[in-house]
Amino acid sequence: MTDQNDTLQRAGLPVILERGQHPISQKDIDPDALKILDRLDRQGFIACLCGGAVRDLMLGKRPKDFDVVTDARPGQIKKRFANVYIIGRRFRLAHIHFPGDKIIEAATFRKDPGPGEENAPEAGRDLKHAYGTPREDAFRRDITINALLYHAATDSVVDYVGGLDDLARRRIRVIGDPVERFTEDPVRVWRVLRHAARLRFDIEGATEAAVCSHGHLLATSPGSRLYEELNKDLANEIRPVIRELRRFGVLKRILGRLGEALEIDDVLFAGLDSLLSVLDAEKAKGFEFSLDETYALFFRPWLRPLFDGREEDMHPILFKAFEGTGWAVTIPKLIRANTVQILTIVESMLEALETGRMRWSLQKRAHYSQAARLAFLIEKGRVPEEGESFEALFRSAYPFAAAGSRRRRRRR
Repeated sequence: MTDQNDTLQRAGLPVILERGQHPISQKDIDPDALKILDRLDRQGFIACLCGGAVRDLMLGKRPKDFDVVTDARPGQIKKRFANVYIIGRRFRLAHIHFPGDKIIEAATFRKDPGPGEENAPEAGRDLKHAYGTPREDAFRRDITINALLYHAATDSVVDYVGGLDDLARRRIRVIGDPVERFTEDPVRVWRVLRHAARLRFDIEGATEAAVCSHGHLLATSPGSRLYEELNKDLANEIRPVIRELRRFGVLKRILGRLGEALEIDDVLFAGLDSLLSVLDAEKAKGFEFSLDETYALFFRPWLRPLFDGREEDMHPILFKAFEGTGWAVTIPKLIRANTVQILTIVESMLEALETGRMRWSLQKRAHYSQAARLAFLIEKGRVPEEGESFEALFRSAYPFAAAGSRRRRRRR
């Protein structure tokens, strides 16, 4: 942090980069987000872009989402825009809907909750004490580079927490004392590692030390919140995040014995790492995987050896494997059931590519199309392009194969 910036922030004043002092161009901002900012500003409210959108724009990247933060209350936002839905239990958020299934989230500035209130539903709290100032809102966030604000009306970037310096130094730093922040909410450990991995940033010394000493607290977090965090990673670039979680010994805190196996078994982890590399590459090309498909790929290296040499129904065996993990994350039963269904079909299809005996009756199964796509991906290292399919792949290898024959399960 420069001496001038340090002096300003010690005095509680923000560092402000005016027009021409930062790389953000409004041409790179979603026009609907700009409309929201402009309308709120014209009606006397403070309104800014926040979080990852500002961070990515400062780094020259295209943000995935353009979230807005304002001093307007949810009800005031709803009165000023069409197609607004108020959501949330812990804090009320306005989701403003636009054509093309676009949603822009608008939140009211809030302050850090008191002890024990971090996850309390808003129904049990006095809402007027939850709202805050722009400065209070910045300090309640997890890491400095995600607490920057962009004020479109003045074309300025506002920094209360030292995020600009951390961006320049390419480092991840927790806002406040990291030990206290991780104790308040252990999920922050996961978020620190996620951002360090995706951005290829270093982790600031005190923050890294606290990750090492307090990462075990992740196992005490609600399983439903851990499931939300895992879904965030599965929906985006996941391979570097899983690598970082493994490096810091956090996988076992989240995934129990499965996570521990991934940390100590290099062969098992290499199998997962290879699949995640393909998954990330296809997502980078714009291909969208369903949640069931991503979980099936994620669990395949761990579950696949259970198929070796077995002739019986694999469903109860795979379900039992899930029950014995002792993991902290809550994976819904439906996700586990769909994973089992998809993987049993995938294994039959991959075996058919070796034996030439394919059970085409599998096409009647509910998850056949997902399994066929994953079988093609595992075999070829990519998703099928137009005109390609698992069926075409099999027929090209075995043009005279008979359909519906039973086969012995091979050992692999």
